[in-house]
Amino acid sequence: MSTNSEPAAFRLAGRHALVTGGASGIGESTVKELVRADAFVWVADINLPAAEHLAASTGSAKAIHLDVTSPASIAAAVAQVQKLDILVNNAGIGHVGSIESTEPEDFDRLLNVNVRAVYLVTRAFLPLLLAARDDRHVGAIINMASVAGQVGIRQRFAYCTSKGAVIAMTRQLAVEYPKTLRVNAICPGTVETPFVEGYLEKFHKDNKEQTRAELRARQPIGRLGQPDEIASMVRYLASDEAAFINGACFAIDGGWTAA
Repeated sequence: MSTNSEPAAFRLAGRHALVTGGASGIGESTVKELVRADAFVWVADINLPAAEHLAASTGSAKAIHLDVTSPASIAAAVAQVQKLDILVNNAGIGHVGSIESTEPEDFDRLLNVNVRAVYLVTRAFLPLLLAARDDRHVGAIINMASVAGQVGIRQRFAYCTSKGAVIAMTRQLAVEYPKTLRVNAICPGTVETPFVEGYLEKFHKDNKEQTRAELRARQPIGRLGQPDEIASMVRYLASDEAAFINGACFAIDGGWTAA
């Protein structure tokens, strides 16, 4: 047991956070981690029952219905939130295909959910985030990008495009609001989530375990990431200990982008 009087690191007491896609996967782990850091968290998800179940289990969270592609849904969510210090743009979808096999409607859907929605949600909550500034800290935005925005991945044309755009938005916002916001991105490798399980079921149903082994092998560490490993970085980037970090993109990928 510690005997010094220094406060615990990475605490978020008194701060309010909102996590999009917060009811499952990386979003769920992020909600739990931010609550452990003493933040109050809005679990924002299109699946309201799942969000309500998670919020009820944490003790310091509240569910809010949010379709990140709908301006009306976003406006309704903003109307319920009086204070916001931390925005985690986590909601997203995937797609498998080359440029030749990616139909325009597939491409538009990826851009709508993974890029336009980040713009819509950030723009709507921006006044609250800017108002969070005080003598101790400024509002923080953490965007969930991907290694797919940093390197090319075969058969991920639309997904790579969308996550590259998220990284570009992150850097632009950091430059636009250098003293009133901190905006950073996390670039996970392949993480063991319902998102990945859904991808395996949809695109590799007949060779799921072989594909899973290939996903592990492309990360030098030899395994998939865990949601809580990503959530820990969200907590750090939202904390005062990360006050000098702005416009940065952090790969958490088992060494994938280093290889």
